[in-house]
Amino acid sequence: MKLHEQHLRVEIVGSNLSGSTITRSNLAGSVFDDVNISGARFRNINMSGWNVEDVNLSGLTLNNANLSGARISNVNLAGASISGSHIDGLTIDGVLVSDMIAAWHAKSATEQAGSTP
Repeated sequence: MKLHEQHLRVEIVGSNLSGSTITRSNLAGSVFDDVNISGARFRNINMSGWNVEDVNLSGLTLNNANLSGARISNVNLAGASISGSHIDGLTIDGVLVSDMIAAWHAKSATEQAGSTP
């Protein structure tokens, strides 16, 4: 099925749409429940205001993403890596990450100076 420049409200239940392509489309207000989108690719997508619950994002790669103002709770971040990111104001359990990093650098410098003969 191919829809081009249509304005429709569609309900899809129990369907296999693997390999589908959705381009330049408005899905604002859509509900995705019990949906398998493993291996999907999202590019140039506006996801502002999304509410995501009970989601398996293992192996997820976020690149050039704006997460400002995001609220992340009850999340398993074991083995996660954050690099090259703007972290001003980022907190973990109410503690500024920039303060944690500064304290770690200060402790490392002190330990290194203490171990120098």
